[in-house]
Amino acid sequence: MHAVAPPRRTTAVLARAALLALLAALAFGTFTGPARAAGGDVTWTVRTAANDYGDDRSSFSYGVNPGGRVEDAMVVANHGTDPLRLAVYAADGYTTGKGQLDLLTQEKKSPSIGTWVHATDDSVEIAPGRTAEVPFTVEVPRNATPGDYVGGILTSLKQPGDTEGIAVDRRLGIRIKLRVSGALKPTLAVEDTHIGYEGSAGPFARGDATVTYTLHNTGNALLSGTQKVTLNGPFGTLSTDAARIAAPPELLPGERWKVTVPVHDVTPAFRLTATVTVTPLITDAAGSTTALDPVRATAHGWAVPWALLVLLVLVLAAAAAAFVSVRKARARRVRREEERVREAVDEALREKAGRQA
Repeated sequence: MHAVAPPRRTTAVLARAALLALLAALAFGTFTGPARAAGGDVTWTVRTAANDYGDDRSSFSYGVNPGGRVEDAMVVANHGTDPLRLAVYAADGYTTGKGQLDLLTQEKKSPSIGTWVHATDDSVEIAPGRTAEVPFTVEVPRNATPGDYVGGILTSLKQPGDTEGIAVDRRLGIRIKLRVSGALKPTLAVEDTHIGYEGSAGPFARGDATVTYTLHNTGNALLSGTQKVTLNGPFGTLSTDAARIAAPPELLPGERWKVTVPVHDVTPAFRLTATVTVTPLITDAAGSTTALDPVRATAHGWAVPWALLVLLVLVLAAAAAAFVSVRKARARRVRREEERVREAVDEALREKAGRQA
């Protein structure tokens, strides 16, 4: 859903528009059941057509040569009681901040699938209780770069909202995954790795570290992966592994995904080294997943046990004070002993002098 408000609207109207946009965005996805339009009195569903590509597909998936062409169809069913007219268009896909696939809105330019997929008509009208098949073609340019592309074909119903000037766009579509044949180069990079450490008040307690990094799909294939993070002290000592890390979403070529990994019970060994190991996973057209060679990245950070250092400073200060005190006491005893010796010598000399007199 998206909202368009005329200029000079109040803040309340703009907030209402943003809320409507958020609700409509949640409506996109592959078909899982009837989708009710904003008015509440019209419902429709979409599904893949049964043909040579399959009878019960959850989405569209093709392997095409550059310059190739594919013909397929989507079926739209009107479950309402009134005729339904829907706009039909294609759009490129992208991964949202929540790790879900979404499609660009119609007014945004799509450089690949949104341009290559063409429905027979840009709209479809379905009678109540009936279905309509929407044929479409996929025409891949001859100069298309080999690799994976993801987008979708959508049906859209725009309706006025209950706030003046607000338009509600309800979208329902089906994912299209396209692999253009040629050299497939699946590569995943680990970038911008950092370590943060937060110690405890206890001088001998362990603390918590946070390792952040960015996964960057630098190749031309859809990739996910498994992840492992290990922290080590100097010379590889005091190793600590992070708990199980959730798999990242399947990243489209060129996409980035920021990862934050908490690591608990880390010994503050002054200098920490984080090792991030990511094993990329690629899925072929048959649905089989293959693990690629692991990718590693390291980063360094400080984990200073300040409470322990303060305790050590206090202990050393107390030891130094005790040492100085002992030396002073010993010096006083030596001086007193020397004074007693001098007094004894003086007394003896006086006694000798008296006898001689």
